[in-house]
Amino acid sequence: MNSTLSTSMNPSSLLSQDRVSKNLIIFLVLVIIGSWLAMIWASYRTYQEAPPIPTLMLSESGQKIMTAEDIVAGKAGFQKADLMDYGSLYGMGSYFGEDYTAQYLVELGQLVLVQLAKEHYHRRIEELPELQRFGLQHEMQRILKNISLNPDKVILPNTLFSPITELRNKIVHDLTTDNFKKGWAKSASLSEEEASKTADFLIYSVMTTVGNRTGTNYSWTNNWPYEPSVGNTLTTAPFIWTWVSLAILFFAIGVVVAIFRLYIDHEEPNTSHEAILNTFSKLTPSQLALRKYFVVVALLLLVQIGAGSILAHYYAERESFYGFNIARYLPFAFLRAVHIQTPIVWIGLGWIGSALFLAPMIGKREPRGQKLLVNLLFYVTLTIVAGALIGNYLGSMGVIQEYWFWFGNQGLSYIELGRFWQILFFIGLLSWSLIMLRTMWPTLKSLFHWNSLYSLFRIEHLIWYSSLGVAFIYAFGMIPLTHIHSSFTLTDFWRWWVVHLWVEWAFELFATAITGYFLMTVGLVSRRLAERAILFEWILILGSGILGTGHHLFWAGEPQLWLSIGTVFGFLEVLPLFLLILEAIQQYTHISKNKTFLYRLPFLYILGASFWNFVGAGVFGALINSALVNYYEHGTFLTLNHAHTAMFGAFGLLSLGLIYLALRYMAGDRVTWNERLGVWAFWFYNIGLVLWVCLNFFPIGWPQLIAVFEHGYAYARSLEFYDTTIFWQWMRLPGDVIFAIGALLMAWDFIVKTRNLSSQ
Repeated sequence: MNSTLSTSMNPSSLLSQDRVSKNLIIFLVLVIIGSWLAMIWASYRTYQEAPPIPTLMLSESGQKIMTAEDIVAGKAGFQKADLMDYGSLYGMGSYFGEDYTAQYLVELGQLVLVQLAKEHYHRRIEELPELQRFGLQHEMQRILKNISLNPDKVILPNTLFSPITELRNKIVHDLTTDNFKKGWAKSASLSEEEASKTADFLIYSVMTTVGNRTGTNYSWTNNWPYEPSVGNTLTTAPFIWTWVSLAILFFAIGVVVAIFRLYIDHEEPNTSHEAILNTFSKLTPSQLALRKYFVVVALLLLVQIGAGSILAHYYAERESFYGFNIARYLPFAFLRAVHIQTPIVWIGLGWIGSALFLAPMIGKREPRGQKLLVNLLFYVTLTIVAGALIGNYLGSMGVIQEYWFWFGNQGLSYIELGRFWQILFFIGLLSWSLIMLRTMWPTLKSLFHWNSLYSLFRIEHLIWYSSLGVAFIYAFGMIPLTHIHSSFTLTDFWRWWVVHLWVEWAFELFATAITGYFLMTVGLVSRRLAERAILFEWILILGSGILGTGHHLFWAGEPQLWLSIGTVFGFLEVLPLFLLILEAIQQYTHISKNKTFLYRLPFLYILGASFWNFVGAGVFGALINSALVNYYEHGTFLTLNHAHTAMFGAFGLLSLGLIYLALRYMAGDRVTWNERLGVWAFWFYNIGLVLWVCLNFFPIGWPQLIAVFEHGYAYARSLEFYDTTIFWQWMRLPGDVIFAIGALLMAWDFIVKTRNLSSQ
């Protein structure tokens, strides 16, 4: 038996769209087609120009150095040991340990210098006069730059054989030996043989950073990392494209503001509003069942904060946790995997729960079996989360060996969960979208007319399209499906499809659509204005966010074309965020005039999300996404600053705001609604974010950027540099404490509010 929800919306009266909306829809379709065609072409180029893996590497004397099988097996070892969550490769991964490519590049250069001194002068390098050392330095750079990664067979100078052998032995020792001074517990998942092959993979990766790309005078990584000692310095392309991008950005800001003010932000006189959320209807069984989603969101946020607090302490005191050797039992890599996966889950659960809450209101009915599906999705999600986290830990501790790829830790930052759990997670996201479609179908169908393309772009359709996009994009992180890719460059390429396109495409589309729907259904804006604004923002999001993925692809072996695409579109990503904050400010003025506004608390969170979306994702992101700046900044604390303020500030606050929206409607006129704890939590969150920026991320990030410029990237990521930042590492504590208080207040608030509903 279906439950019917009464609303004031009459879809038949909403079919007419003005000329502005129609033009926006046409332009949106063209942008979608053009952006994806460009992305397909750039992806093809990336596959064609990724660093080749030589079948065999030999010295001039015929001594075997490594094979393609060794390198591919070593990449598997790199992922199996989850080294990407301790340190980084090509700057991709964690910022706690060293960047393996930078550190071992410097060490290889030093070993070659030692070998050259021995061959030419039979003396130690430090015993030679400065002029001779300078000559050997130049010779070392020439040898490294001339490494040619032929896909069939590579012949390396005999001078490289001993240094590579010595470096391999050193890396094996590093991987299989505890070094608690660095916060490193030896990899429990790697055997001695696997560690040796992992060393081969890391050395091969080093070669891609310094050996010139075929037919060019720069390396496969566009001369990244910055290491003048081995001849890696900035190329011309980053400078040119940064200048071009700034010019385009300044012009585009003016165009966007003009279009928005002249054509989008214009309410018709006497426009009727569809304030369906201002009239409380009886809750459906599935809506009541969503309460447990919201409590779990709060609990997972506390888990994330707990893991993050231990991680922050690792930076300040690496050898122990207040006297306890925690690295042996809770390795940094495992805790980081927990810290960056739990927000994906709790933010997603918040969105899923709030969208499922609105779905019966949009569809104006609750289909049979909806509560069962909502409960089933919840328990399946909990099973996936528990299985993935347990698998992550058992994989990191070496308990899961043979099937680590399927059930352990994939070792890829942000998508660490085993492939089995990853497939189930994708099925869960797709199921959410299909449940949404099933529930919203009556309204979606009533708004559609076969003779009008425009009827496919009503706000209800846009909400569903964005939910489908969240599932669709996640699937690309499973290429290839049943095994790891042989190339880290291509693996990382698809990883960024998930990490970036989720955030700058699917998440932004959903955030814009659901925020517009909220503003419309609480009576702040008309349907026409909401749909115009959403369509315009979608054009900007899709036009910048899809190709904006390229700003992550500068230095990991992708072709140089990404320097132009990534810098231009990476800068343009600030435009929809800039527009969003303008809208939020405008709507705030509406609320300030309406003292009886029922949804002040949810809107406070949505306003905060808009602010941090612009500042954290937009301003902080644009500052580091230009190729010229990113060449030196990549993988420093300034990236941490962008990640934290964007992830929680933009998407976390929005998720929490939507939950408060659902809770407010659930309370209706039946339960006393108290906003005090929610407001306190909001301000504690924001004060915590500001303290992180002012007392930790900036005081460490800016000196670290200077250290890269003055001393090279390897030094700026070394323990030697981090030891100079101990005071500011401890200063992360005030922000952590205040932020955690906010989370505890909010968790209690969620529990109290859902318990009060249970008693009704």
